[in-house]
Amino acid sequence: MSETEDLSADVPATPELLRVDGLTVGYGREPVVHDVGLTVSRGETVALIGESGSGKSTVARAVLRLLPRGAWAQGSVTLAGHDALGLSEAQFRRLRGRVVGFVPQDPASSLNPVRTIGAQADEAARLLDLPDRAARRARVLEVLARVGLDDPERVHASYPHQLSGGMLQRVLIALAVLPGPDLLVADEPTSALDVTVQQRILDLLAELQDSLGLGILLITHDLALAAERADRLAVLRDGRVQESGPSRQVLLEPASEYARTLGADVPSLHPDRFDALRARRSLAPGAAPQIELRGVDRTFRTGDTDVVAASGVSFAVARGTTHALVGESGSGKTTAVRILLGLETPDAGEVLVGGEALGRRSRAQVRALRRHLQLVYQNPFTSLDPTWSVERLVREPLDRFRVGTKAERAEAVARALDDVGLSRDLLGRRPVALSGGQRQRVAIARALVLRPDVIVLDEPTTALDVTVQAGIVRVLLELQARHGLTYLFVSHDLGLVRQVADTVSVLERGRVVEHGHVADVFTDPQHPYTRALLAAVPRAAQHPTTAQHPVPAQHPTLEPVP
Repeated sequence: MSETEDLSADVPATPELLRVDGLTVGYGREPVVHDVGLTVSRGETVALIGESGSGKSTVARAVLRLLPRGAWAQGSVTLAGHDALGLSEAQFRRLRGRVVGFVPQDPASSLNPVRTIGAQADEAARLLDLPDRAARRARVLEVLARVGLDDPERVHASYPHQLSGGMLQRVLIALAVLPGPDLLVADEPTSALDVTVQQRILDLLAELQDSLGLGILLITHDLALAAERADRLAVLRDGRVQESGPSRQVLLEPASEYARTLGADVPSLHPDRFDALRARRSLAPGAAPQIELRGVDRTFRTGDTDVVAASGVSFAVARGTTHALVGESGSGKTTAVRILLGLETPDAGEVLVGGEALGRRSRAQVRALRRHLQLVYQNPFTSLDPTWSVERLVREPLDRFRVGTKAERAEAVARALDDVGLSRDLLGRRPVALSGGQRQRVAIARALVLRPDVIVLDEPTTALDVTVQAGIVRVLLELQARHGLTYLFVSHDLGLVRQVADTVSVLERGRVVEHGHVADVFTDPQHPYTRALLAAVPRAAQHPTTAQHPVPAQHPTLEPVP
């Protein structure tokens, strides 16, 4: 076989597109993936699920021949009838794009920020036998329209930073399907997206699968999503397949303890999981709100355009309870939080903390107030200084407010780590030496060390696996019960909101369209926007891949939210 022979022209007519047998992958001497086997056929979606570090992405990289230098792979990977591991790099390059496409997880790191979408799409279009640049441009615009981008010409001329996250994910899908592959490998394609955008992206993949006959290997840690969208599942842990089979079988009758654990940690499948823990709180009925926004307005000027970020936003949070702000990106959640924290000044309305208006306080009083009003950011990897140790990161708020002696600060840091379930042995480590769950616990300890009254949690578990997320939620609820903390919880995960929050405000385009007790709002939503958000929650009790063949729920734990 010559190095330049076009292997993509020899795709077999048999339904099986990918077969992995006995795949073992290692970095250096140690294998990290052991004896993995799976198949993907035309028109089929197979999901590979597991926590971070389980080996999911390593399997995908081995299939795509994208393993880093120094890695090795043994076993068999048959792609479109070809021995993928036995091909030279030049031979396998002929399969990339044409036979197998790749949809990566993060558009922000996958697209070149200094080149337009059109310039980057032209590279994918060069894999097609088109006569000239004009023909390639026409095909790119056609595919951009096909993936649901309303103004392909504008998208073609835009840079990545000028598009939303959902639009960028559609761009990545367009680039992947542009050369006409038979198989798509989608690595966590919706993990950072709002639930409604996630639904639209997954619906798009299903539509493309139906029209193009694609096979899809879906990499995800979301068992509910996988069970809803995939025909078959393979559950991976520590590089080994724990079990595999039809989605409903794995979900309803898991054979492995690990699959049962994953299922138990999916918020949308178990809305009442933390009820007993929440019942331990001592709540004073009729107590005055700990924090309150009254009729808050905020408008930003962008060029010649006024953007309304908040319009008449009002909500109150009782002491010791959790209030959730939900809505899509751009709904005004972040603006409301920044106004509460004093990082933005409202155009109208007022903010009250502990019954006192924030705007009536001096700068020194506002600074003192912030000691009792702390924030846990969405991504601890970017919010924690990578050059600082855990001890310094957690101690910094004490240093800034000059709380206690050096010895008292050291003891406060140690107690904060104890509170969040971290070993004191980690005090000397830097963030890069911690897992994602450990980093988030450090961020919580940092917010907790000043013993605040209120903690604002801005998407605190978005980047975490469901099992790690469940551990973080348990820590937060235990701390709330122990210290009487008040939480403002910002999230687009409605299943998680139902597990942890007492009350909720639903924001759309800067306005509160619905609010009330979580159980009432989620059980009987009154506003169409709220109903749309709830309808987008993955419903594992439905038939995988489409809603055209519904299967009734047969297990009490599989009732969707609401």
